[in-house]
Amino acid sequence: MRLRACAALLVFLSACATSAPSPREHTSRNPRIANLQRAAKLPWTDGGRCVVREASQPWPVLAERCFAALDHDRVQFNDRTGRCAVASAGAAALGIGLCVLAAPEIVAGAVIVLGVVVVGVVIKEALDAYELRGSSSDEVEPAPRTKPASQESSENRKPKPEPTGQDWFPPAPTDPVERERRPECRPVPVPHRGGNDPHDDCADLLPQNSFPGWDVLVNGKQFDALVLVTRTLWDVKTDNFGKHNLHSQQFFARVKLPELQREKRLAEACGYKFVVGVRSAAHKVALERLDNTLTVVVMDWC
Repeated sequence: MRLRACAALLVFLSACATSAPSPREHTSRNPRIANLQRAAKLPWTDGGRCVVREASQPWPVLAERCFAALDHDRVQFNDRTGRCAVASAGAAALGIGLCVLAAPEIVAGAVIVLGVVVVGVVIKEALDAYELRGSSSDEVEPAPRTKPASQESSENRKPKPEPTGQDWFPPAPTDPVERERRPECRPVPVPHRGGNDPHDDCADLLPQNSFPGWDVLVNGKQFDALVLVTRTLWDVKTDNFGKHNLHSQQFFARVKLPELQREKRLAEACGYKFVVGVRSAAHKVALERLDNTLTVVVMDWC
C-alpha cells in the first residue's frame, strides 16, 4: 500500500512540474535565480547547500531532493487544494508536505513558516554572486544578433579561412559571459574538505575572498578560494617548503606540478584567472622554474 501511495505521489509531482506557472513565477526568467529566491523564504538546516547544488533543476525536483534539509519544526503545510491528500493517500504525512512544497505554483497559505527566516548563508552568497556578476535575472541564451550591412563594407571584411580538415572540435567560447552560462562554470560554494584548519584559515583570510569559510566548485574542481572582483580562482599551498633540502624541494614541486597545471586549465576554460598561493619565496621560485606560465604569489597574510 505504501509503495502504491509513493508511486501516486511521484506521478502527481510529475504532473505539477508541467503545469503552467503563475504570473509571479515570471518575475525572473532565470529558473536558477527564481529557485534561489523562492528557497530564500524557507528555513534550511544546512544553510541552503542542497538548494544551491540543485538550483538548476525544476523546482519540484529541487524540493524532492532537498526536502530532508528543510527545518521541519518551523514549517507547516496546508493542502488547500486537496490534490495532495488524494495523490498521497495512504502515505505518511511527509508525502503531503513534499507534495505541497513541490507545487510549481505558489498557493497562499499553503506553506507557513514559523518565526523569522534568516536567508541561508549559502543561498545568500549564491544570489550575491549573481548580483556581482551582473546576471541579475536573465541567463537565457540570447538570439544571435546580426550587424547591419552598413556597419562594415564588403571591402573591409576579412575573408574567413577555409576549413583545413583539422578542425575536429568547435572553438571554445572566448567571452567570459558566454563561458559563465555553462552550468559547470558557475561558482558554487561548498564546505571545506576539512582536516587541515591552518590551510582553510589561510584561504579564508585571502584578501577580497568572495566566499570566506567555503571552497568553490568550478568546472568539476574544488578550489580553495574565489575573488569575484578579479575573476580569480586560488589554490592555496601551506606546506613548510623551506624546511626541506634543495633536492627534496625540487622533487616536491615536480610532484605537485601536474595537478596545478590541470587546475589552471580548468579555471581558464571557464574564463577565470588561476593563482597558486605559497608561503615561501623558495616555493614560488621552484614552481616558476618548472612552469613560467603559472602565477605564483607568496601569501604574506598567513
